[in-house]
Amino acid sequence: MDNFQKEIDERANLALSNKFELLLFRLGMAPHADKSELFGINVFKLREIVPMPSITRAAGMKSPLLGVVSIRDQIIPVIDLPAVAGCTPTTGLNLLLVTEYARSTQAFAVEAVDNIVRLNWNQVHPAESAMSTRNITSIACLDDDKQSNELAMVLDVEQILYDIIPSARDVPVKEVKDRTFNIKPGAVAIVAEDSKVARTMLEQGLKSMGIPALMHNTGLEAWDKIKLMAKEAQAEGVPIGDRIAMVLTDLEMPEMDGFTLTRNIKLDEKLKRIPVVIHSSLSGSANEEHVRKVGADAYVAKFEINELSAVIHRVLDDTIV
Repeated sequence: MDNFQKEIDERANLALSNKFELLLFRLGMAPHADKSELFGINVFKLREIVPMPSITRAAGMKSPLLGVVSIRDQIIPVIDLPAVAGCTPTTGLNLLLVTEYARSTQAFAVEAVDNIVRLNWNQVHPAESAMSTRNITSIACLDDDKQSNELAMVLDVEQILYDIIPSARDVPVKEVKDRTFNIKPGAVAIVAEDSKVARTMLEQGLKSMGIPALMHNTGLEAWDKIKLMAKEAQAEGVPIGDRIAMVLTDLEMPEMDGFTLTRNIKLDEKLKRIPVVIHSSLSGSANEEHVRKVGADAYVAKFEINELSAVIHRVLDDTIV
């Protein structure tokens, strides 16, 4: 356990190279499965791993909420992750993964921790192209052999929290403050976000602001679209700002992460004036420093609609494309 925590502390700053580290863990046996599947979560999301403490069940709590625990004088809700994934632990719920995610702290009960692996984001593929599991955002290939069966399912934590914790659904889109955004007629926002629920929330939020948007599941999809629109704008002899008003991107995404997407835009002479806002559940000073290094115009933590609206308003006013 100490070794895992040491690895988390030492490696948490890995970024800026389209790489990340995935904590692999097991939840038990799935129905009709002959082995325990591997699941994964980005090390960035982890605060710590602790042995299963005593859990206090609050009145009215229902599965998959197990109750709450007190860790470092903080009361944290505990989610039964095997129950969410439809797995049955063979040795019990032995560990808690304590995560800091989207302005909140929660703990996920798991059966066992397996390993930490360092991957390129191009080893991670959207789950939507391979399976229809609601709580899985992507599939990670654990080695470079494309024929390998060494795979891990990366959890869509946003979807899990949205489904289980009522406050995660409390996005007051209708209460967004009235603002006029500096967008040329016909221009759109390019959005890159791999979580289905986050994409929906962003789409609703941007619609409430009157900002038309094109939604993409990965950073690579967004980058390909940006290059295509830039080529079309050049052929028509119009500025790229007539086509793309801004880019709004998550950080963690299959195939290409938000850091790489931002850096690609800002290193391109024809694209560098496009405002880029990073909108991520990964918080902390280290990430904000990385955001500055890749040249993003702003960073905002998920998901408060008026804060996002204010940031978008500021960068659109400050940037001339």
